[in-house]
Amino acid sequence: MLAILAPGQGAQTPGQLRPWLEIAGVEARLRWWSAAVGIDLVDAGCNASTDTIRDTAIAQPLIVATGLIAAEQLSLSSSGNFLVAGHSVGEITASVLAGTLDAESALVFVGLRGRAMAEASAGTVTGMTVVLGGEPDAVTDHLEQLGLTAANRNGAGQIVAAGSAEALARLADDPPARTKLRPLSVAGAFHTHFMEPARERLADIAPGLRPRTPALPQLSNADGSIIRTGPELVHRLVAQVAAPVRWDLCMARMRDLGVTAVVELPPAGTLAGIAKREFKGMKILTVKTPDDLPSARALVAEYTGSTTATNRSDTGDQGDIEVGRQRTGLIGVTR
Repeated sequence: MLAILAPGQGAQTPGQLRPWLEIAGVEARLRWWSAAVGIDLVDAGCNASTDTIRDTAIAQPLIVATGLIAAEQLSLSSSGNFLVAGHSVGEITASVLAGTLDAESALVFVGLRGRAMAEASAGTVTGMTVVLGGEPDAVTDHLEQLGLTAANRNGAGQIVAAGSAEALARLADDPPARTKLRPLSVAGAFHTHFMEPARERLADIAPGLRPRTPALPQLSNADGSIIRTGPELVHRLVAQVAAPVRWDLCMARMRDLGVTAVVELPPAGTLAGIAKREFKGMKILTVKTPDDLPSARALVAEYTGSTTATNRSDTGDQGDIEVGRQRTGLIGVTR
């Protein structure tokens, strides 16, 4: 099985969209999507500085749009042996690949998500710090004692602590045993109770979405389970902004379902790096520019038409995968 992965906030880099404009039709597509998200994606993705694209309201739609531009070039077939997963805001990208949301609905949603989370971050001085190493349960217990949340459990010896500036200062003075700390340059404590105002805003508009039944299996950040219905996806996307990201459980499910190769969409690198540390011997490919598309297409082609996953943990999830494949013929992001 092949996993198509979509990165989350923090993966963005200045100029990440510039090489994609060389593909015919991409600039027009981005101009249309800019109307959906409420920012100029071409300017943000080609000309904006590091500080500008660090803004949550800009970073999130920019990341999703870049991933979708690349995904349009892959044309994933529902007859292939694929699953999709995204980290944090990358779940929105993945939902389009799965066929559950159309691109425009996803971009309207992520535009609001970015603005709402930026506004929630402005209320209190909060932040996030990566904790590298240590025993995972001991690290999370230590964070709780300091009044912090393990907002991202990424596996491969990486947990992201989030909370108030005061609590993060206590962490800097008293780190868990055998760990190293790396403060993140982010606007707030994402995936914690500090994002509750953003969750409420998304919940208000979520009933207007019209999700489809997934045609490809998508793993949920909440617990690594396969999302089975459109309404379930929407519920999880809303709840996720104020709940921890369990990427460790997503990777465990990939292992159980027999994932043997990974393609990370742009802006790629972060999830591929985690996968390299977590999955020894797995084929891992990053799509950073259009120059990487031929290799990605070749890898996708290897999994087209294959319907048997190995080492799966239970027959229930695999049954849902097979049913999903039978619903549509081509998974795209232009519908």
